[in-house]
Amino acid sequence: MQSRFGRLAGACALIASFLVAAPIQAQEAKDNSAKHDHSHKHSHDHSSDAERQIYKGYFEDSQIQPRQLTDWQGEWQSVYPYLQDGTLDPVMAHKAEHGSKSAEEYKAYYETGYRTDVDRIVIGADSVTFQTEAGAFEGQYIADGFEILNYEKGNRGVRFIFRKTAGDDSAPTFIQFSDHRIAPSKSDHYHLYWGEDRQEILKELTNWPTYYPAALNGDEIVHEMTAH
Repeated sequence: MQSRFGRLAGACALIASFLVAAPIQAQEAKDNSAKHDHSHKHSHDHSSDAERQIYKGYFEDSQIQPRQLTDWQGEWQSVYPYLQDGTLDPVMAHKAEHGSKSAEEYKAYYETGYRTDVDRIVIGADSVTFQTEAGAFEGQYIADGFEILNYEKGNRGVRFIFRKTAGDDSAPTFIQFSDHRIAPSKSDHYHLYWGEDRQEILKELTNWPTYYPAALNGDEIVHEMTAH
């Protein structure tokens, strides 16, 4: 009897120890999880802040790295037709709510900025095909460095430049990408400048044909634009 009682008492003590330990272990796990979540969010927030600063044009020269044409590989569409048909009117209204111009003034500004007759661009590993209503022309391109531009507001931009090595005569000798990124990364949209004189193209600051993935519809482009 004494032996059975002893075994029962021992079992009860063991169960009690588990019951006490379980909340402590659960709390420790919760604390560790919270620490992990905090460190992850903390790191992510800093990364986002850094990316936002670069997007706005504030960065160090040491942060810039060469890029290849594959960063822009894919099929792209001009947003100019969407501006013309009114699809981007909500974007202009959004800018007016947060900026210094009216929606009409912003639309006039982007009318100049987005204007182009190249409504589609297809980019391969080393080729660029420009499509217009009159037809298409293609060139093969290699990286030709980058240039840093200083703007009046105090921020800066980087143009990644590519030079034609072969292709149709109609294909421009130089193309210059600007997509608010300064190191190798897949682009989600970009401004493109092109022409025959490398330095003259760099002076162009008012007309910047802008391209988004061809798979997006007008409403999706509006969402992308207003998210920035």
